[in-house]
Amino acid sequence: MDLERRVVELERRLAALERAAGVAAEAGPDRPAPARPPAPEGDPGDALWALNGLKERFAELGAANGGVLFTGAVRTPAGLRYEWQYGLATDTVLEGDWSDASEVFAALGQPVRLRLLREILGGRCTAAELTELDGTGTTGQIYHHLRQLTAAGWLHTTARGRYEIPADRVVPLLVVMTAAGR
Repeated sequence: MDLERRVVELERRLAALERAAGVAAEAGPDRPAPARPPAPEGDPGDALWALNGLKERFAELGAANGGVLFTGAVRTPAGLRYEWQYGLATDTVLEGDWSDASEVFAALGQPVRLRLLREILGGRCTAAELTELDGTGTTGQIYHHLRQLTAAGWLHTTARGRYEIPADRVVPLLVVMTAAGR
């Protein structure tokens, strides 16, 4: 592992330790202050307001084993806004066919593809714009990556050869990226 990757890994582990200990990381140019969503009105001290609301909701639905929820309200660097949520009962997740997810995750398992997705979120939406990026390969390689991402549902094409991440995939992509950094 090269030095830069080791430093990134150490910073990630330190941040996890600080979170576990309840210590706020010092903000700086390379380390923004950790974001903490505000608690809902009426209970300003509840740091786990989303989790507590989720548990109440699944209890109301009779999901004895709880469930998972991911949600987000985001604005991309290109200025587009997305609000989305999805949840499932734990039993439903555990009983599903997990092999169905392999193609979706495999498409994300390549650094160039992740970079292409980030660039598309940032507003570079055509193959021509994407081929101008350094370190992404030849035009043929970029088209191969774009086809893989499209086949897995992470991209679709719009008019005039523009690529975009489907609205119902923007928040899940950011959730996956957030989870990968934990």
